[in-house]
Amino acid sequence: MNYRLTFVFNLFGKSMTSVWLPLLFTIFVWWFSTGFILWLDRFSPHYFKTIMFLSTIVLLLAFLGLYHSSRTNTVTNAYCAFSCALLIWGWQELGFLLGYVTGSRKTPCPENAKGWLRAKYAFQAVNHHELALIVLLLIVVVISLDAKNMTGLWTFLILWLMRQSAKLNIFFGVLNLNENFLPTHLKYLQTYFRRAPMNYLMPVSLVGSMLFVVPLWTDATIVGLSSPEVVSKTILATLLSLAILEHLLLVIPFQVEFLWKWGFRQEG
Repeated sequence: MNYRLTFVFNLFGKSMTSVWLPLLFTIFVWWFSTGFILWLDRFSPHYFKTIMFLSTIVLLLAFLGLYHSSRTNTVTNAYCAFSCALLIWGWQELGFLLGYVTGSRKTPCPENAKGWLRAKYAFQAVNHHELALIVLLLIVVVISLDAKNMTGLWTFLILWLMRQSAKLNIFFGVLNLNENFLPTHLKYLQTYFRRAPMNYLMPVSLVGSMLFVVPLWTDATIVGLSSPEVVSKTILATLLSLAILEHLLLVIPFQVEFLWKWGFRQEG
């Protein structure tokens, strides 16, 4: 009980600029970037190549920004490294939804596929996407070697690990499949999903995530911590908390599309 009270006191005792600003910044960027990618994906396929080309330029600039922001541990660089890592992540999300980086299998899952055969087909449907994620992760790791500011690396790691967890949970079965996030040309992917009230992996994912997010929030609210460390830890704790929320939204009766209604415009 004392541990919890100390955490709450430290959290609400912090100044607005030390905890609440990075917390609100992370929530807004997470919400806006998701909606913006969905909005871009609703353009006509005629514009896909142009969108992907411009996105790749942004990707290269994000790599450059991550390198420079990771060299020095300042408040500004903590925000910059997080933003650059999110832009790098956004490139592969956009490439996936546009259909450029998906998998070698582009057909629905056969109805008779069960067990390991179904898992094999599901992996083939996204194997190029998974390879792209690994390549991007390795580049981020290389950029972050000997870095003083590790916010970007940890941001990408959280996104990568929690996304793998979400994919596995959707494969094993969840209540909300969020199939509306898939554009028309990727609707075949929903045949690899499974709808179920719950699966055995979800509690493991949630408990495992909580084992990391609680200490992370506690560290972020330690009195006397330097401003760059407070910002960095708050950003990471907020991001992981949002990922946990996304997991919960998979198994509770809630229409998550409502959060990004503006991004779900009619496809061009």
